[in-house]
Amino acid sequence: MTPPEQMPAAVPPRDYRLLLPDGWFRILLEPDERERAVAALVERQFHGIDDAPHLKDELRKDLRARAAKAYRSGGIELYLSLQQAGPFTVPASLLVTLAPLPHAESLPLDALAQVLGAEGPEGQEVGVEELSSGPAVRIRKRVAQRRDDSVDRAYSSTTVEYHLPVPGATAFLLLSFSTPLEPIADAMVGLFDAVADSLTWTE
Repeated sequence: MTPPEQMPAAVPPRDYRLLLPDGWFRILLEPDERERAVAALVERQFHGIDDAPHLKDELRKDLRARAAKAYRSGGIELYLSLQQAGPFTVPASLLVTLAPLPHAESLPLDALAQVLGAEGPEGQEVGVEELSSGPAVRIRKRVAQRRDDSVDRAYSSTTVEYHLPVPGATAFLLLSFSTPLEPIADAMVGLFDAVADSLTWTE
C-alpha cells in the first residue's frame, strides 16, 4: 500500500454540473456573457408586450446591478426561478460563488461550521451534510430584507447555503439559495437541498 505521504494529490475538477427544475434561468456572470443573458431574460419576460418600455428598462437595470454585485463577490453564475404557480412566478434564486482560501492549507469542515455558526443570526441551522459529491457545510437561516415602505412590516427570506470544498484545491464552491416565500419555505428548502445534492464535479 502506498504511504499517505506518497499518495498522488487529487486533481482539481475542471467544472461542475447542477440539475435544476425547468423554469430556472441561468445568467453567467462574466461581463460579456452577462449582458447577453440579461437581454435574453428581459425579452423572454416581455415577449409579446410592446407597450411597457419603462418596465423593461427597470428589469434590465435591476438584473444588471444584481449580476454585477454578485460578480464582484466572486460569483460565477446566477439562476433565477421563472417557475409558474398559476398566474404567479415562484420567486427563488441560486448564486454560485467560488471562494479561494487565503492560505495553502484546507479548512476542516467542522471548524468552518463552528465559525459560521458563531457568526450567523440566532436560530440558524448549521451542520456538516453528506452530499453525492462529498461532505459540505449546510446553513439554513432567515435573513431580513430591506423594508418596503408600502407595507407595515419588514420582509425576510429563507436562505440555504452549501459550502463545498473543491477537490484538490484550497477553495470552496458556495451555493446560496434564497426565497422570500415564507408560507412554502420548507418545500422550497427541500428543492434547494435536492439541487445541491445533484452537483457533480467534472474533469
